[in-house]
Amino acid sequence: MSLRKPPLPRILLNNVSCLRNAQQVLRNINVSIHDGGALVLTGVNGSGKSTFLRMLAGFSRPSAGEILWNGHDVTDSGVFHDYKLQLNWLSLKNAIREKFTVLDNVQMFEVLEGKFGKSMDALELMGLGRLANEKARMLSMGQRKRVQLARLLALDRPIWLLDEPSVALDAEGVKLLEYIIAEHRRKGGIVFVATHLPIEIEDAMFLRLPQRFPRRKTMVDLLD
Repeated sequence: MSLRKPPLPRILLNNVSCLRNAQQVLRNINVSIHDGGALVLTGVNGSGKSTFLRMLAGFSRPSAGEILWNGHDVTDSGVFHDYKLQLNWLSLKNAIREKFTVLDNVQMFEVLEGKFGKSMDALELMGLGRLANEKARMLSMGQRKRVQLARLLALDRPIWLLDEPSVALDAEGVKLLEYIIAEHRRKGGIVFVATHLPIEIEDAMFLRLPQRFPRRKTMVDLLD
């Protein structure tokens, strides 16, 4: 009788470190995430939360260690092309085109993916259905964040990288955020959340990044 091997983690960070501006930001990070998993990154500003997400998104490479997706190194060019199509990135930046309508701001991303029909449902779920044909410049900051969240739903990619997703949301908006994260995970999706605000995510793993000490001044600094 042969024993079945346990499934590989969907994403594995193996002893990962990262440098930024010649300073070590992340050191020896080990994380394994299976389908339906969630990791919440916490820590003070400057501790490396956004750097962690940018590294997962492929915007920067680890200075040591490896990031594996389905057992393959995501920094390999052939792997990364397929890996990036799994990612849905929500940054802290506004990323809203003010001259377009609310619906256009979601639908344009859906069209680029060759997916149709989910934008309006996503806006309705996020409480923005009545504003679909309004210009985005009329939206409040909280409503703009809801538009960004609607994009996540419309694109429907399996891995969410969320940088401060609850910033600017009111209490109702935070509850909606928690709901769509739970539903995404229920369907097998994976969520990484970097936040300094409390958020309820059932059975999530938490990784608190330590505060970094200011780097030593160099001769270049002294000459400024």
